[in-house]
Amino acid sequence: MDDKPLTRGIDHLGLTVRDLNVTRDFFIQCLGWTLVGERPNYPAAFVSDGHVMLTLWQVTNPDGRVEFDRKTNVGLHHLALRVGSEEALNDIFTRVSGWPGVVAEFAPENLGEGPKRHTMVYEPGGIRLEFDFDPRI
Repeated sequence: MDDKPLTRGIDHLGLTVRDLNVTRDFFIQCLGWTLVGERPNYPAAFVSDGHVMLTLWQVTNPDGRVEFDRKTNVGLHHLALRVGSEEALNDIFTRVSGWPGVVAEFAPENLGEGPKRHTMVYEPGGIRLEFDFDPRI
């Protein structure tokens, strides 16, 4: 058998959100992502930063959601997005923490002993996002 992995990275990630329009606009207007497509009858939106694509779906009952607990639920705990510099990490935190509906969990800090740094927020649709910078990469 060949020693190479059978896959080549993530093609896209599908996320169900409370409010499709609010989350779509957060990624496009706040983070500068591109709208790749939409399916209004589905409803879904497809956004990309040029490296990863997200499929965003509107949840059927936004009030019926259950908070995620990584110890008891199977599923997505958070989505981590890499940034290119510590300055970019700080800029992103400033921008996203001031965005309507965003809940900042913590400001940029070392991950463990460092040198990797990260921050965590909940975007307006309820998905937990991590932004991280690792100077070794």
